[in-house]
Amino acid sequence: MARVEIDEGWSLARASGLFAGIGMAVFSALTIQHFFAANYPVSIFEGSFCDINAFFNCNSSAYSSISAVAGVPIGWFGMALGGLVALGALFPSPALDRTNRTLSMLNVLGVIALLGYSVAVLGSLCLLCSGYYVSSFLALAALWPKERRRGARTIFGGSWLRPAPRHLMVFGVVTLVGAWGVRAYHGARRDAQSGGVAARIVSQFYSLPSVAWPSVISPFWSVRSAEGFEDAPIRVVEYGDPLCIDCQLLHRQMKRLAGEFAGRLNVAYQFFPLEAACNDVVDKDKHPGACEMSYMLAAAPDDFPAMLDEVYENMQAAKSPEWRADFAARWGCAPGAGDPAVQEQVHEILRTGTEYGRTSDRYAYGIRSTPTMIINNRMIIGTLPYEQLRAIFQALVDEHERGGAGFLEHWEETRG
Repeated sequence: MARVEIDEGWSLARASGLFAGIGMAVFSALTIQHFFAANYPVSIFEGSFCDINAFFNCNSSAYSSISAVAGVPIGWFGMALGGLVALGALFPSPALDRTNRTLSMLNVLGVIALLGYSVAVLGSLCLLCSGYYVSSFLALAALWPKERRRGARTIFGGSWLRPAPRHLMVFGVVTLVGAWGVRAYHGARRDAQSGGVAARIVSQFYSLPSVAWPSVISPFWSVRSAEGFEDAPIRVVEYGDPLCIDCQLLHRQMKRLAGEFAGRLNVAYQFFPLEAACNDVVDKDKHPGACEMSYMLAAAPDDFPAMLDEVYENMQAAKSPEWRADFAARWGCAPGAGDPAVQEQVHEILRTGTEYGRTSDRYAYGIRSTPTMIINNRMIIGTLPYEQLRAIFQALVDEHERGGAGFLEHWEETRG
C-alpha cells in the first residue's frame, strides 16, 4: 500500500514537471515573439504605443538593455531550459533529475533577480515574463519532493549541485548552437530595417491619407531647426505623454535623428497625458502624475527641451510625487504649474486630439494613444524602429530637394 502511494506521488510530480516545462517553453517563445514584434515591426501599422496598463506591460522589458544577451533574446535560454524540464518529466532518470534540479534552482535565482530589476528599475511587469516566472517556480517545486522522498542530502548538503556532466554538456551545446541561430536571425531582422523593410515602410508612409495639422500647434518644441514650423523639410507634431515608456523611446530616437538631420527637423510636442485628471479626450487613466508633469513642463517654456530630456531620462523616478516636487523646485516651475492660464494652455493643446476622425471603433477620436505622430501631414500611431523613422525622414528630405517628381520610385530603386 505504501508503495502505491509513492508511485502516485511520483506520477503527480512528473505531471507537474511536464506542465511546468511546457509552460516555461511556451511563455519564453511568446516573449521572443514580442521582442521581435516590438523592436522590428515589418509594417508602419504595427508601431508600439501606450495602450495597456502602465505597470503590467511588456514593452519596457522588450526595449530594456537586458532583453538580449550578445544579441540573443533571453527568452531563448528559458525556452531551452523549459524543453529540458519537460524532457526530464517524460523520460526520468537520476542523472537527468539531478541536472534539472540544479538548473531549475539557478533559474529561479535568475528569475528573482529579473523580477526585482523589472519592478524596481523598469517599474513594470511583463505578463508573458510573469507566466515564465510562475512556471519556473512550479518546475522547482515539482522536482523538490523527489529529493526528500529518497532521503538524500538537502540542498545544503550539496546534492542539488551535482548535475550530470554529460547531460549538462549536451544541454549546453544544444543551447549555444540554438543561440547562434537566434542571434543570426536577430541580425537579419535588424539589417532588414535599413533595406527592404525600410523601402516598404516608406511606401506605406506615402500611402497614408493626408491629415490637417492641429488647429493649435504646441509652442513647446523638443527639436527646433527653423524659426517657423513649416520652414523645415521634416515637420513632426508628436502627441506625447511625459510618463509613457513608448514616448521615452521615441524621444531618444528624435534626439538622435535631430543630429543626423540638423537644420531640417522641427518637432512640436503636443501634450496628451493619459490621465483622467486632465484628459477627457480618451477614457484612459494609465499614468498618474502625467497631468501635473505636463503643467510643470509648460510652465517654463524657455527650459522646455532640457526639462523634457531630464524627465525622460528619469521617467521611473518621475512617477513619484516627491521627485516631481523636487523637479519643480529645481526648475522654478512650481508656481507656474498651478497657474490656471498654464493649465488651460495644456488643455487647449490636448483637446486638438478631438479634431481627427476615429482610428479605432473603441475611441471617438483619432488621437487615442501616445505617442501619435503627424509627420508632414501623415499620421502614425506608435513608435517605429530608428532605421524606419530615418528612412521616412530621408525620403522627405529627398522629396524636398527633388521637388517631388518621381522621387519615391527613385528612392526605392536606390535603397531597396
